[in-house]
Amino acid sequence: MDVTPPHEPVRNRTALWWLIVIGLVEGLSTVLLFFVAMPLKYGPTDLPIVVSIVGPIHGVLFIGYVVAILVVKNEIPLSRAMFWWCLVGSVVPLVTFFLDVPLCRRYKAA
Repeated sequence: MDVTPPHEPVRNRTALWWLIVIGLVEGLSTVLLFFVAMPLKYGPTDLPIVVSIVGPIHGVLFIGYVVAILVVKNEIPLSRAMFWWCLVGSVVPLVTFFLDVPLCRRYKAA
């Protein structure tokens, strides 16, 4: 998966770093919601308050990740394919972790 348009240097390394960090935090919130909060709500403990706390936090992080993708697309720049993969990854659980690998490689190469 190509992260950058051909022969385009990273214009804003800080924006790339923030995209990576926000992607990791959003991915961790997804894991926390699906594998901790939801089992506590629907499991034998019956604690719906956990989802009431973690759910909105995950929602804000999701919106922040999508906004970050849209804002930094031209700042980094991202290839069209990587831009769409990031948008898909914001919706499909755990894909952000896989997307951070090529983004980190790009960050280290810059």
